[in-house]
Amino acid sequence: MGEPVTVNIPHKLGLAEAKNRIGSGVHTLSDIIPGASLTGHHWEGDHLHFTLEAVGQRIVSDMHVREDEVFAVFDLPPMLAMFANKIKAKLMKEAPKMLE
Repeated sequence: MGEPVTVNIPHKLGLAEAKNRIGSGVHTLSDIIPGASLTGHHWEGDHLHFTLEAVGQRIVSDMHVREDEVFAVFDLPPMLAMFANKIKAKLMKEAPKMLE
């Protein structure tokens, strides 16, 4: 079983603008994990579902966009779970840039 990495990203943009900025910056998510590529993404309401692949491993992820925060969940497979703390630190640093 993998390990979920979660991050709350507060913002003051409102729901529509936060969704717009996340949608425009979704391609940058692959920069969070070295060697990763974004292999798919789609919206379901205010939830962005996306998949990253790195070193032959699939990372199924979601971003729940809310009026004042974005709640991100990256479900790391066992092989990448040992890097959970490093990935979370990078997410906390880089993910807010999507909302700038």
